[in-house]
Parts: sequence; structure tokens; C-alpha cells
Amino acid sequence: MNPRISQHPTFGAALVFGSCVSLSFGAAIAAQLFPALGAWGVTALRLGISAIVMLAFVRPAVRRWSRKQWRAAILFGMSLAAMNGAFYAAIERIPLGPAVAIEFLGPLVLAALLTRRRSDAGWLALAVVGIGLLGLEGVLGQSPLDPIGVMFALIAAFFWALYIRASAHAGSLIPGNSGLAVALVVAAVLLTPFGVPAAITISTAPTLLLLAVLTALLGSIIPYTLELAALRRVPQRVFGILVSLEPATATLAGWLVLGQHAGPLRLLAIVFVVAASVGVSLVGVRKRRGDPPLSEPATP
Repeated sequence: MNPRISQHPTFGAALVFGSCVSLSFGAAIAAQLFPALGAWGVTALRLGISAIVMLAFVRPAVRRWSRKQWRAAILFGMSLAAMNGAFYAAIERIPLGPAVAIEFLGPLVLAALLTRRRSDAGWLALAVVGIGLLGLEGVLGQSPLDPIGVMFALIAAFFWALYIRASAHAGSLIPGNSGLAVALVVAAVLLTPFGVPAAITISTAPTLLLLAVLTALLGSIIPYTLELAALRRVPQRVFGILVSLEPATATLAGWLVLGQHAGPLRLLAIVFVVAASVGVSLVGVRKRRGDPPLSEPATP
């Protein structure tokens, strides 16, 4: 590839978009495993397979780690397990698009708290209106949103916010991808009670095994790799704007893979959430020119 093309910001934007698409279709494929393995079983397999691949490529030198680094990696892994598990439990009960839209409340609230700008309150209010429209659509629509699914999506939103803080803390203490690799191991170990029965099930079902590997590739390995490459080419503020498209790509994946149709109210709600995410990302930098952005949404 031409070095000029690979380093161009447009190429970086394409990488972020590719990550959103990969995550969304990975979640849609994961949903097809739920009847056989359960949401938490699929989560455990996805994180376990991802951990094995990451360890093989990264080979973190953990013997040199301090207690502070270990503590950061463990907290990172705990938030990773809870965020992914709650999100999959949500999409087991409600459509993919609304689940991602609700989950985006986590990074939105965190961004508003970190920046403390008045405009962020307005963007957050817009997101809340969007979530309210989802609730209204659930009441008036032909397929109401399962309240337990909504609850799990809100739990995932909470842990997504914690994940952003934990990943940033681990990244500041642990160089390279070592923190992520160990965090994936921690998350997989925490979910072992769900992972062992799921692993036994797929060991005798090649089709399920193939779908599980595909879920790990599309849901973790490929998007994480694309995002790391993108962040070397585009500013974090731009990254935050682009990743805000994920509720839209999730709605598309739910429609194409799972046949989940979205009515006008649901589509409008997702537009509101995307707009709020873009708005927070646009103003999520300090007023002084040259100050770095405080944070950007991380993907599940």
C-alpha cells in the first residue's frame, strides 16, 4: 500500500468505520449462538478466544510488572467482562440497534462529567430524549422492548463508562497491547463458569465452533486492531465522532443478519443518540487551542 494513502486521515476514518461495522456484525453473529450457548456463554467464548490470540501475538512480559500495573490490568479485565456480558444479555432480549443506543449513555454521561461544559448537558438531554423515544416505541410498537433487556443495556452502559476509565488507566501504566491481552485473560477467567459448558457444547458442533471463532474475530480482534491503527492516523476527537456511528451500523447489522426491522420512532431515537454522541465528541476538547481531548468512547 502507498505510504501516503495509509497515513492519510481519510484512511484512518475508514479504519474506524470498519471497526464499527465489524463490531456490529460480530454482535449480530453472536446473537445466533445465544439459543445454544446463552449470552454469557458466548461472551466467555469470545473473550477466551480473543485472549488466546492476543497472548500468542503480544506475549506480555508480566514478570516485570509492578503491583500497580497488575491492579490496573485486573480492573480493566473486570470491567471488560461485565460490559460485554451485560451487553450480550441485553441483545439476547432486545434488538441490536436499540441496545447499542442505550449503551451509549455510558460514554455520553462520562464525557459530560469529564468536560463539565454546559453544552454537554444539552447533548446528554438529546440522548435522553432518544432513549425516551425508544421507550415510547416499545410501548406503542408491535414488539415492545423487554424491560430486562433494557436493564442489561443500562448496566452495560455503566460498565462501558468504567471500561473507558480502566482502559485509559491501564494504557498509561502498561506499554503496548500487553494490558489489553492480560485484561482479556482476566475477563475470560472471571467468566469460566459460563465458558466451560459452552466450550464443551461447541466441541461437538463444528458449525457453532466456526460461529464462535467468527464472533471473536469480528467482535474483538479485528475492531481492536483497526482502532489502534486508526488512532495513529486521526485525532481522538475525530475518532470519537466516527465511533458514534455504531448505533446506526448496529441497526443495519440487526436488519441484515437477524431480520430486526426498525420503525420510524426507533430510527429517530437512534438518530438522536448518534447526534448527541457526535455533539459531545465535537465539543469534548478544552477551549484552549492545542489541548488534547479528555476521552473518547471505547467500543465493546
